[in-house]
Amino acid sequence: MLNHQPHSIEWRADTPFSTKFDDPYFSLDDGLAETEHVFLAGNHLPERYCDGFHIAELGFGTGLNLLVSLAAWRRSGQFGVLHYTSFEAFPLSPDQMIAAHKAFAPLQELARELAPLWGSRITLPDLHFELILGDARDTLPEWSGQADAWFLDGFSPAKNPELWEASLMAEVAAHTKTGGSCATYTAAGFVRRGLQAGGFEVTRCPGFGRKRHMTQGFKP
Repeated sequence: MLNHQPHSIEWRADTPFSTKFDDPYFSLDDGLAETEHVFLAGNHLPERYCDGFHIAELGFGTGLNLLVSLAAWRRSGQFGVLHYTSFEAFPLSPDQMIAAHKAFAPLQELARELAPLWGSRITLPDLHFELILGDARDTLPEWSGQADAWFLDGFSPAKNPELWEASLMAEVAAHTKTGGSCATYTAAGFVRRGLQAGGFEVTRCPGFGRKRHMTQGFKP
């Protein structure tokens, strides 16, 4: 189990909000559909899945993106192992995560499977997951991995600008395999410019729900 002081949240209906950032952990419209639109479709998944495929993420939050990614992996009939690494400075407790997952009926079986396992690492026959705790500006440069796809899912750039700095976007690009990708719900200009400066070809495309646009990146 995670060994830390739980991040302070408050519940507004079925949605957890960070009291530190005054921002929800997932879309008020439909968090599950948002993840599928922004992070799966935004990275052309699951069609790119293959044995050893590696997803990396800034902002683990409730773990919803991991659940959705693994569910898509299993539905696609893949053999082998999905690798998933997430960087998080303010982790929730397992109890907080489990409570948040109750809002997503289609994921309940998978959520129950993972509920006893939440910790810094999870190893299953089809999943190798690692949660790296701390400020990503410190931990990502020290990471030796290379991702096939990045989920950039920190709190709003207006409220959590540290997780969207140009230097960190450059680190994301440096830790992306050639032909890899990134996606995020935000279309903020300084985020797109940071990704471009890091080496991504960036596209602004239709967002989810109330967001008109989101961002996709490809590393040629």
